[in-house]
Amino acid sequence: MFSRLREDIASIIERDPAARTAWEVLTCYPGLHAIVMHRWARWCWTRGMKWLGRFISHIARGLTGIEIHPGATIGRRVFIDHGFGVVIGETAEIGDDCTIYQGVTLGGTSLSKGAKRHPTLERGVIIGAGAKVLGGFIVGEGAKVGSNAVVVKAIPAGATAVGNPAHIVRKEANKQHEEAAARMFAAYGVTPNGDDPLSTALHGLINHAAAQEGQIHKIIAAMKSAGVACEVLPELEKFDPEQLNKLVE
Repeated sequence: MFSRLREDIASIIERDPAARTAWEVLTCYPGLHAIVMHRWARWCWTRGMKWLGRFISHIARGLTGIEIHPGATIGRRVFIDHGFGVVIGETAEIGDDCTIYQGVTLGGTSLSKGAKRHPTLERGVIIGAGAKVLGGFIVGEGAKVGSNAVVVKAIPAGATAVGNPAHIVRKEANKQHEEAAARMFAAYGVTPNGDDPLSTALHGLINHAAAQEGQIHKIIAAMKSAGVACEVLPELEKFDPEQLNKLVE
């Protein structure tokens, strides 16, 4: 038990720049307290003492603001940062080295008892603040979920998902990158230089429209110089591609 505790404390110090000493982490980090109390609750739950497991979970929620069902499976070195408002459901599975921020829900969408209703997070997953991961699917190894995202379907390994409903903004191309992503820490699930595909598509459409407008002006000028009469349409508001690109950044 104490070796696991030392391991948890070391992983928190490694991932949180605000953590200064082991004593500070041990005494002041509710995420660590919630994980330790979950181990007690889980021990009771798996040995048939269901009520006692739920009661320990209930006490832990009151002390830490983090609700973890005793039926949930949590791996090693899981870091719940800040933690207030985190809810982890009964059939949720969290792999080693995962990071979960405040306000996260690992919830279920099915009412079937005994079924796999809650998500599985593979090793190294990061779930940003306020994100909701709902359903019995898998979030792949090293994946990241941005703050306030609502995830209702599986996320591939090494991918980053943002938005409501969540969509993939980045996926590593090969296994080597996936392994590197699984080891990389990204605060709140934010990935530097991660391009949103919707934003990229809009930029492309705007630039394409601007190019077409320029081409049309050239065609009209050529027709007029050749003496071809062109109908003059009422002028519309000037098309400003730079302004539109700024709006969708």
